[in-house]
Amino acid sequence: MRIKDYIWPVIGLAAVAVSAWLLYNEWREISLVDVWSGIAAIPLRGWLLSALSAVVAYAALAGYDHIALLHIGKRVSWFFVTVCSFTTYALSHNIGGSVFSGAVIRYRAYASKGLTGHDVGVLVAICWFTFVLSSVFVGGLVLLIEPSLLDRYTEGRYEGWWIALGIAMLLFVAAYIFGSWLHLKPLAIGKFRLHYPALPIVARQLVIGPLEILAAAAIIFFALPVENNPGFLVVLGIFLFSFAMAQASHAPGGLGVLEVVFLTGLPEMDPAAVLAALLVFRLFYLIIPLLLAIVAVLAFEHSQLGRRSRQDEV
Repeated sequence: MRIKDYIWPVIGLAAVAVSAWLLYNEWREISLVDVWSGIAAIPLRGWLLSALSAVVAYAALAGYDHIALLHIGKRVSWFFVTVCSFTTYALSHNIGGSVFSGAVIRYRAYASKGLTGHDVGVLVAICWFTFVLSSVFVGGLVLLIEPSLLDRYTEGRYEGWWIALGIAMLLFVAAYIFGSWLHLKPLAIGKFRLHYPALPIVARQLVIGPLEILAAAAIIFFALPVENNPGFLVVLGIFLFSFAMAQASHAPGGLGVLEVVFLTGLPEMDPAAVLAALLVFRLFYLIIPLLLAIVAVLAFEHSQLGRRSRQDEV
């Protein structure tokens, strides 16, 4: 294998190691008994709302693929797209490097429905940008409403800078919408062409994407105790920041990164309760979907094997 084949796995493992060290420093005074007590203290209502939020989040993620297929003008059954999207995100969230791992998984699935490599490339690009656009949009709104949010990670107060950043983020979204209205020329990279989405597609991106982010953050929010809880907007902002750090680190499942960012960002809350809420998030957003995705992959490969066998017999 070439050296570059090892780059992202090495970066991911290094991120996990650094995060584990940082997490150890944060966790030294927290006992496993306290964390278990925090999990046991979550009321049934919190568990149910967190589970429902996870369902909404993955349903919205399926909307990413539907939006992309609508953009490229390909028709694939609703059920297949939903299962493919769920499987893709469940595996890529756990593997890390979601854009690359997701592309491989999607190509394997959508190729069986007649999509070309170019089609899948455009689909992956639209799904990725929908997430980026939605993160920028929601993040910009959060910074305007809670400009002191990022001061939780700095020693000084820079509310003016954060407001300016929030405005810049929203201007980026506005420029994207304006570009769609102008019908700009497609982006060309070699033979690859990525056409600018039409306004109806953009509208769907700005509804489905934020819904997924809000639902994913709600998994953690509903698992957190009421005591010293700073509110959903703060939890949402910290979730966006932690998820961005996790994506940048390429750590599988954001292992350690989410925990460090949340523990640092919620100093007013009991660290054991924060870790308990993050374990609930990992259970509903990562572990259970991963197990279901493995079953879906095995069922898909079994169906493909059966189809090839029937073709060979003919």
